[in-house]
Amino acid sequence: MKAWPALAILIIQGILFLAHWFVYFTWIAFWPSLAPAAGVDLRVVMLVLAFSFVVASLLSFRYSNFAVRFIYWLAAVWLGFLNFFFWTSLIVWLVWFALRLFHLAANPGAIRPLLASVFYAIASLAGIYGLFNARVIRIRRIAVQLPNLPASWRGRRAVFFSDLHLGPINGVRFCRRLVSMASGFRPDIVFLPGDLFDGTKGDLDHLLAPFQALAPPFGIFFSTGNHEEFTSPAHYIEAIRRAGIRVQANEQVLIDGLQIAGVLYHASTSPLRMKAAIDALRPSGSSFDRSQPGILLNHAPTRLPIVEQAGFSLQLSGHTHGGQFIPFTWITRSIFGPFTSGLHRFGTLQVYTSTGAGTWGPPMRVGSAPEIVLLTFE
Repeated sequence: MKAWPALAILIIQGILFLAHWFVYFTWIAFWPSLAPAAGVDLRVVMLVLAFSFVVASLLSFRYSNFAVRFIYWLAAVWLGFLNFFFWTSLIVWLVWFALRLFHLAANPGAIRPLLASVFYAIASLAGIYGLFNARVIRIRRIAVQLPNLPASWRGRRAVFFSDLHLGPINGVRFCRRLVSMASGFRPDIVFLPGDLFDGTKGDLDHLLAPFQALAPPFGIFFSTGNHEEFTSPAHYIEAIRRAGIRVQANEQVLIDGLQIAGVLYHASTSPLRMKAAIDALRPSGSSFDRSQPGILLNHAPTRLPIVEQAGFSLQLSGHTHGGQFIPFTWITRSIFGPFTSGLHRFGTLQVYTSTGAGTWGPPMRVGSAPEIVLLTFE
């Protein structure tokens, strides 16, 4: 294993270990009965859980079978609950200190367990809600006006969905469900801006098989996301092409007067690489035509000044998941601002960032919702 991935795994594992220790410490402090009765057992359980997600992830990169998928699902679900339990532990301690500071805890022995029970019950309900909410896919209907749009494109529809994360949790049934929903709109074209796969091992052709039932007149277009580029993206790209999906790897195509381009995720990770990728775009040997509308598939809602300067009318992105669940919904918005989700303008450029159809890690959504976007060109 290379040094950087190994270091990243160690850092993640260290963070998870500390989070589990803090939750365990809080539980013992607020529910003292756990210490003598089940303290040792609880320590063992928490230790196993602390390593569960990293171990399950490593297994999923090497193996693809029911046992590994089930272990990964359990570990991912627990990781989601751990998130809520960790932040709840912080809140419980803050509330407890406030009660003691203002002398509001008349009977500490009775209040501590009650206080913890109320807050952890809320956290548990949030996790359960998140599990169900992540499976309810919303339909977003958006009308977009593109300058100089040919009359032949007016009224035509595109289906756009990102971040399926096909893998141990979101399998072929999930893909079939999305394709069925998309087919129901009878789209003229389909856009997939990245993270089609979770980056784990699996039968890629089997996972993509449902796309064979989706045959829009102008095709299906894909650009890579970070999860396709964790390792060499070649085998993902080959599988995607075998499924009849056109991969826009720093290239573009002209369809009936509408320019459609896509950049590799790696290209968007620095301004210099992004500019070089866009400068190299060539449809049929000619340079980008500013007099014609252009759509760019760029996995992350980044490098907007470069994209606008190049003359694109619309960028379609994903990546953010809308933060997926609290508190990352707030953290993500602090990073990407209004471009975390929805349709927004950056000068003359319109940017739609999808919250994505799938999930990564915990199969939960709290504060965000999965979506498929139906675009109507005007």
